[in-house]
Amino acid sequence: MTEKLFTRVVATESALELLESLQEKYGPLLFFQPGGTNDCSILMCYALGEFCAGSDEVYLDNLDGMPFYVEHEKFELWKRSQLTVDVVNGVGAIDSLDNGTGKHFLTRSRLLSDEESKLLE
Repeated sequence: MTEKLFTRVVATESALELLESLQEKYGPLLFFQPGGTNDCSILMCYALGEFCAGSDEVYLDNLDGMPFYVEHEKFELWKRSQLTVDVVNGVGAIDSLDNGTGKHFLTRSRLLSDEESKLLE
């Protein structure tokens, strides 16, 4: 088995803490990064099985065993980026499991170096 050299999605400690709390309550989770014209950094968190990926969604990576999907439009923008899942104070999206916690997940991105980009090929 080959070891993964690079991951497209990472998380801050505060995001991992909130994820652990939500996993205790809801079981296995997944993330979906929607596109659109609204604030596209807001991240949706669902119980595994509550989100059905369609032809417009792209599996990007997994975060601690959780599938991470992005809308195709966002994938085209972020295909040469590493995403960091973070948490900020505020109200989550209405259908996201972080709603009601006083915090919500969001995505930060950074462009990959040429060396990192080569690892994706």
